[in-house]
Amino acid sequence: MAHNSFYGDDSPIAAFATAAGNSALTLIRCSGKGSIELVSGVFESAGKKNKPLLKDAGGNTVTHGWIIRTGNREQRIESAEAREKEHIDEVLVSVFRSPKSYTGEDSLDICCHGGYCAGNAVISVLKNAGFRGALPGEFTFRAFMNGKIDLTRSESIMELVSAKTDAGRRRAVSRLSGSLHAGILEIKNLLVHVLAGAELYLDYSEDEISADADEAAGKLPDIDIAVNVLERLKKLSGTWLTERIYQEGITCVIAGRPNAGKSSLFNLLLSEDRSIVTEVPGTTRDWIEAWVSIDGAPVRLVDTAGLRDTNDSVEKIGVERSRLFLQEADIVLYMIDGEQGLTADDCKHSGSEHYIFIWNKCDAAEPPNPFPLAGISPVRASAKTGEGLAEIYSAVTQAISRQAGGVCVNEPVSASIGTLRQKNLVDSACSALEEALSLARRDEPLDLIAPLLRDAVNSLGEITGEVSTADILEEMFSKFCVGK
Repeated sequence: MAHNSFYGDDSPIAAFATAAGNSALTLIRCSGKGSIELVSGVFESAGKKNKPLLKDAGGNTVTHGWIIRTGNREQRIESAEAREKEHIDEVLVSVFRSPKSYTGEDSLDICCHGGYCAGNAVISVLKNAGFRGALPGEFTFRAFMNGKIDLTRSESIMELVSAKTDAGRRRAVSRLSGSLHAGILEIKNLLVHVLAGAELYLDYSEDEISADADEAAGKLPDIDIAVNVLERLKKLSGTWLTERIYQEGITCVIAGRPNAGKSSLFNLLLSEDRSIVTEVPGTTRDWIEAWVSIDGAPVRLVDTAGLRDTNDSVEKIGVERSRLFLQEADIVLYMIDGEQGLTADDCKHSGSEHYIFIWNKCDAAEPPNPFPLAGISPVRASAKTGEGLAEIYSAVTQAISRQAGGVCVNEPVSASIGTLRQKNLVDSACSALEEALSLARRDEPLDLIAPLLRDAVNSLGEITGEVSTADILEEMFSKFCVGK
């Protein structure tokens, strides 16, 4: 990653906080030592003269004025004053003084006009004034370093930005509000209590140990607390199965023979006409995808070419791609053409647990009863009329729940893991604690058990950032977007 050396300094930085483009407003964020004075040097208050300078503005205040460029002698302007000062854009500047700011430093938010030119012109003025471009995630990095937020809240900010559904947003907001931090802290404090008891016995001198204490000195005190902590850690680790779905989504592939109604179902689930639908078999020759929300879970829905042997070179490529999608799919909605009935090709997919069989065109033909494929009860549906849509949603929701380890994806949790980094550290704490308890049950000496307890405590400390290294922090924050 380029410019790693800049992470951790307090130099003035500036970056777009909103994407540059065709919009009404653009927000530019500034932070760092001397940032208020630097912006004041390129700012002119609007309205009455002799207004207080921006550098004298109080914290949490907004000032209306102009960003100006000075020293522009190349323009042919008669007035010497005008020649020395060019108005760049009319802006509102919000001032935040340390420590009451997002980063904990002196900071400003400059609200200028939207579009590409206005924002870029303001950024150019700021860089000429002494600001450098912010690195990815550098504002949040400084907020963490200055004790404004812990690492779990830092990561939840990017979860919130990238949330694909409203349910995902709510779960990210829960972590941003501190639910995971509070849960980790409570577990860690219990584990520290167990560790303190173990180290207390290790610190006794032989003369200080009584007969009773001597008998207990080789055993792990508060072992019941350690067992409870392990159970809670394992439960916390299990929440990643659900949270991963909100982070990465579920791939749901619609497959089946040509003209089975795949594209019609795709359009029905999207509530818009995205795929071309005709009565000619083989119309869909390549895949098309879109994101949908099903019971709050983000689902990557993929419409594929019909599965059949063909001599058409273009369609053949589409069929091959369809088969590749079937291999990577989390869920497959396999469409059976009710008018054509069950075929030998359809039966080839009957042993796949992640398949949901849909008997399409039920308005024209009912599925046989009993159904020929053992253990399979297809969903009756008509992609043409919309019949069976609720049942399809229900079947997909149940399949997602199985992907989440049997947990309902919308089930509220007091604390849950939001990133793979957090999951790995919880698992690391679990492994260390399991080994410590195994040694304790075999009455192994405490000088072997205590270091494992310390490893578990340190792993939990890494989750919140109490224990961290520069390399780990820079690697993590470099994945943020610029301006966050």
